[in-house]
Amino acid sequence: MTGFVFGDLMYTDGRPGLTVRASLTLLPNLVRGRRTDNIVRWRPNHNFGQPEERSFYVGQVEIDSGDTIEPGETKLALVRFIDGPGLREILVPGRSWRIQEGPNLVATATAVVVAEGP
Repeated sequence: MTGFVFGDLMYTDGRPGLTVRASLTLLPNLVRGRRTDNIVRWRPNHNFGQPEERSFYVGQVEIDSGDTIEPGETKLALVRFIDGPGLREILVPGRSWRIQEGPNLVATATAVVVAEGP
């Protein structure tokens, strides 16, 4: 068995991050390969490249307070990104990306609104 090697794309100098309102689609359990409880806050890998890409951005996904997302559903979510090289250039309204846990695709997201800060 081989390990999954990846790297996080982020600045460590304290610059402000980006907050994104995104349409998030959580894949059904059969596609995702595992069962999870309803997700309210979660820190998966954010892949703006091809499926085989191994450099990810760091972002926390937050489903609106009091709400949950079930496998197969699409809901609006807040994603709080730590800024990283190239993120501001690629993360614009309408941009879609892969959300992964290691090499596994677990969701997709599309940016609706992008703002600076927490």
